[in-house]
Amino acid sequence: MKIWGYWATLCWAVFAFMAGQFVAFGLLLALRVGDWNSMIQTPYDGELVTLFIVISNPVMVGLLALAVRFAHGNQTEYFALLRPQMRDVKLGIVCLVVFIAVCDALLYLSGRALVTPFQLQSYTTAAAEGWLPAMLVAAVLVAPAGEEAMFRGFLFRGWVRSERSAWPAIVAISLLWAALHIQYDWTGMLQIFVIGLFLGWMRLRSGSTLLTFVLHALFNIEGTMETVVQMHFLAK
Repeated sequence: MKIWGYWATLCWAVFAFMAGQFVAFGLLLALRVGDWNSMIQTPYDGELVTLFIVISNPVMVGLLALAVRFAHGNQTEYFALLRPQMRDVKLGIVCLVVFIAVCDALLYLSGRALVTPFQLQSYTTAAAEGWLPAMLVAAVLVAPAGEEAMFRGFLFRGWVRSERSAWPAIVAISLLWAALHIQYDWTGMLQIFVIGLFLGWMRLRSGSTLLTFVLHALFNIEGTMETVVQMHFLAK
């Protein structure tokens, strides 16, 4: 199986990501003709967020799969779609729980909100527009699937070529992943970077992006639960 080189891997990843963004924006504009201003003014609208996720991610993953096909690679092996061992699953879940508890404690003690404005706005608008179930599916399943295929799948395969290159690659991949989450402030992006290091470690340890997908989905579920609690039980 041929593995794309460092720069080719990055170019394919950038191309797939940008193509997903352009296709999503194009289709949203087509669906909302003459409504460009509202898209710019309310980028965190629940309906828009949901549609953007479910359009851009399949396009991105499809192009990455095309890249693997051009390399005459096996899709399952290239993306590491392998069943993880149970001990790694248990370790990952325990570490994730500890990580969330520590992050929430630090945010609380520093006086920062546990739920970001992006989460609150997208949740409230999706609920008002009748898009809440679809947005939850997008946030918990579609987004983690697309991001894990890109970062712990395709980029990891292309950049982690030895034990020596593993952690520099994991750090670089985590930085790229965090940099794309521009909907958060610096504390949110720092949290994304650290969880990226954790997911990279679990990918390295287990050899499975299925495990990192499950952990990513659980992380998003926890964030959704915090949003629900904030909106329905703690709102003044």
